[in-house]
Amino acid sequence: MTGEAPRASGQPGGARGWPGTSDDGSAVRAEPGVTQSWIAESTDRIAGSTGRLLATAAVLTDDQAREPSLLPGWSRGHVLTHLARNADGLRNLLIWARTGVVTPQYPSAQARDEAIEAGAGRAAAELVADLRESAEAFGAEAASMPGPGWQVSVHGIRGAGHPAWYTLLRRLSEVEIHHVDLAAGYQPTDWPAWFVGERLESVTAGFAGRDDVPAALLRDTAAAGTSVPAGTTAAAGTTAAGGTTAGGTTAGGTTAGGTTAAAGAPAAGAGASGRWEYKIGKAAAGGEGSGLPGVTISGPGWLLLAWLTGRSAGAGLTADPAGPLPVLPAW
Repeated sequence: MTGEAPRASGQPGGARGWPGTSDDGSAVRAEPGVTQSWIAESTDRIAGSTGRLLATAAVLTDDQAREPSLLPGWSRGHVLTHLARNADGLRNLLIWARTGVVTPQYPSAQARDEAIEAGAGRAAAELVADLRESAEAFGAEAASMPGPGWQVSVHGIRGAGHPAWYTLLRRLSEVEIHHVDLAAGYQPTDWPAWFVGERLESVTAGFAGRDDVPAALLRDTAAAGTSVPAGTTAAAGTTAAGGTTAGGTTAGGTTAGGTTAAAGAPAAGAGASGRWEYKIGKAAAGGEGSGLPGVTISGPGWLLLAWLTGRSAGAGLTADPAGPLPVLPAW
C-alpha cells in the first residue's frame, strides 16, 4: 500500500519491502497465466462490488458521512474519499502500463493523505458522486488496456513493482474490505464466496513462513462442508464490536497487504479447488524448522478472512487445543 489508514490500538504496523512483494506489500508471482477472460471476469467483479458499495453510500446522510468508520480516526467520509483517490491512483498505474509513460500512483504519500483529509468533510452527495466518477474512470481505463499492457510492471511510491493486471485484484479488495469498514451495514458475511476463497489463498500465502506469525492450521468449515471438529471449544477472550474491528488495517493496502496474487484465474468460490485448509507462520514454510502447527483454528471462511485481515477479533472461531486465538501481526 502507499500510505496507511489508522490502525486500531494494540495492532502493530506490518513490515514492508520484503523480497518478492509489490509496492503494497503483496507477494506477486512472476507467471500469472492471466487471460483476457480472467481480465473480463475481474472487471465484472469490480463493477459488481462497486455497485454494492455505491448502494450503501447513496443512503448516507451528511451527518452519517461524518460519523466514525471502523478505522480509528477516520469518518465514513475519509473511507469514501480514500476509495475514490485509490481508484484515481490505480488508474494512473494502468495509464503507465498502457502508454509506457511513468505515471505515479500518487505524487507522494503526503499528497495522498492531504487529499483524503481535504475531501472527507464533503456532503454525502459529493462523496458518492466522486466515488462513482472515479470508479467509472478506472473501469474505462481498464477496458482500453491492450493485452500485452497487463504484463507491464508498475509500482507505487515505495516497494517493488507488480504487473498491471494486479491492480484489478488490488482494487477489488479495496472495495470489498473498505465497504465493511464503512460500518454502514455491509459485513464480512456479505463478502461473495469467490472473494473469500481467493483472498484466503492470498492472505495465508502472505503469512506463510514468517517468523512473526504464529504457526497455525486454518480450516474453512464452510468450504469443507463440515462442522467444527469434535473436541474443540470456542477460543477464549475473543470479542468483536458488531462482528468486525479494524485492527491491523491499512487504507492503501487492503487490496493485497500481505497477500499473494493468484497464479491464474481466481477461484469461483471458497473451496472451489477443493482446498479448505491453510497453514500460516512457520507451519507453512515446508522447510527446516517448519514443524507442525501449534494450533488449529476452525470456522467459516468469511470469519477466518475477517480475523486475518483485522476485521474481526475472531469471536466464533474455535481453537484446538482450546484457548485464546494467537495474536497476529498487522496484515
